[in-house]
Amino acid sequence: MSFVDSHCHIDGAEYDADRDEVIARAQAAGVKTMLNVGTGDPHSGALERAVELAEKHESIYAAVGVHPHDAKLWDDRAEHRLFDLVKQSRRVIAWGEIGLDYHYDHSPREVQRKIFRRQLQLAREANLPVVIHSREADADTIALLREELTGYERAGVMHCFGGSLPMAQSAIQLGFYISFAGNLTFKKANDLREVARKLPLERLLVETDCPYLSPVPFRGQRNEPAHVVETARFLATLHEKELAEVGRIMSENFRSLFLSHRR
Repeated sequence: MSFVDSHCHIDGAEYDADRDEVIARAQAAGVKTMLNVGTGDPHSGALERAVELAEKHESIYAAVGVHPHDAKLWDDRAEHRLFDLVKQSRRVIAWGEIGLDYHYDHSPREVQRKIFRRQLQLAREANLPVVIHSREADADTIALLREELTGYERAGVMHCFGGSLPMAQSAIQLGFYISFAGNLTFKKANDLREVARKLPLERLLVETDCPYLSPVPFRGQRNEPAHVVETARFLATLHEKELAEVGRIMSENFRSLFLSHRR
């Protein structure tokens, strides 16, 4: 069986002591491909670190972008640095994670919206799909995606989806995929499971968002890419499919979104 982790953060300090072992466990579990998403202060070297990891491992690709938490740190230097990383490395296959977070509001909402819009424009210019973070900002997220990406074939993915069924359907209409993380397996996630059940597998992805959101039975532990198999297993149960089939479909979806038009 073959699986993908469509969103992880294994370049972080949480894995400094055993990163090679984490990657080996993922491969042993059948996780053949991982998208490592660089986040953090765009002036700190965090984005470069994500790309460097992807350059070292054939099974790992990178995404780079400024998270809504860090939108207040955006400036011309950050924009140039991001675009340089995208141009310099074929291992960068997506722009993200970008979007809106109205739960924490670490950056002012007006700033979040401005920088989100700018990064959507840059991703389109670079011909890259986008990785979207949206928390408690359904309406504004979809509105900005419609304004900037209507008709854009590369579209992207709604990462760690936690929104409503109408939001997911609106995103799919724009060409997006919907990705579910380990919280799909949580005991109180009945509403999220109902959304996942009603969406077509051909538009879905699975991810860990590690080191966060470890799925059952690993909840409470540091998450890692090998655990994405448990989220895929849960999704297979919801859709009454075999695990191997879901793994295959998720892998095909990943290739279609991120690799079929690779530069």
